[in-house]
Amino acid sequence: MPIRLGAVSYLNARPLVYGLDRRSDRFSVRFDVPSKCATLLHEQQIDLGLIPSIEYVHGPDYRIVPGVAIASDGPVASVALFTTRPAAAIRSIALDRSSRTSVALLRILCAERFGIEPTLVAMEPDLPSMLKHSDAALLIGDAALFADHERLGLEKIDLGAEWKTLTRLPFVWAFWAGRSGVVAPEDTSALVEARDAGVKNAEEVSRQYCAANPGAAGSGAERARRERRGAEYLRENVKYDLGERERAGLQTFYNFAAELGIVTTQVPVRFYI
Repeated sequence: MPIRLGAVSYLNARPLVYGLDRRSDRFSVRFDVPSKCATLLHEQQIDLGLIPSIEYVHGPDYRIVPGVAIASDGPVASVALFTTRPAAAIRSIALDRSSRTSVALLRILCAERFGIEPTLVAMEPDLPSMLKHSDAALLIGDAALFADHERLGLEKIDLGAEWKTLTRLPFVWAFWAGRSGVVAPEDTSALVEARDAGVKNAEEVSRQYCAANPGAAGSGAERARRERRGAEYLRENVKYDLGERERAGLQTFYNFAAELGIVTTQVPVRFYI
């Protein structure tokens, strides 16, 4: 039977599954928001999930596909706070409920970088509605990437950039993980090959994605703008390696989360062989 993959539905995940639709003998792929990917993996409805990194600590002895991740080493562009106030003056934040890793990172940054203890409330990712209820809004994925914050008179506080300032390390947003034994070395090699091809073809990935997910694009010119921005984002903001610096950033994230009580257990970072 093909290995059941649960992938994130956002643009940043598409290079990791590039060409896998032609590998139906080995993989079947479904797309969901990050939190849903994690739930499906925890419930064993998929074999391997592109899960938010915070979800790894909640799994039953998961393993990680080596070398592959969704990461950033500085501004990520697709995970950000939108606000009219300086960070130090924020007292309430509406949270995009789609990703638990971004919320965990935000809580760390509030404590360790901004020095605030805001009220947090989960909401659907609609920026105007979120800002009616709170001083700031946390958005992730395409909603954050393509938001025209300058037109709206908002400041965009990039969480990837803030993490880099705090730690001098990359941040690991997500990776492939699953139970021990569900994939063989040739399977992990196929996932690395898909990543390499996807990264090489960033323009094509962005063009195909924007065609299938037009979003708020109301004209051909707007769609072309989104395609260009998407390709630039894939080339310059998102990193797809899980090397030594990324692993150090991941461990630092887990250490902060444990110190602040965001997670109650620490688990070793283990990889498929």
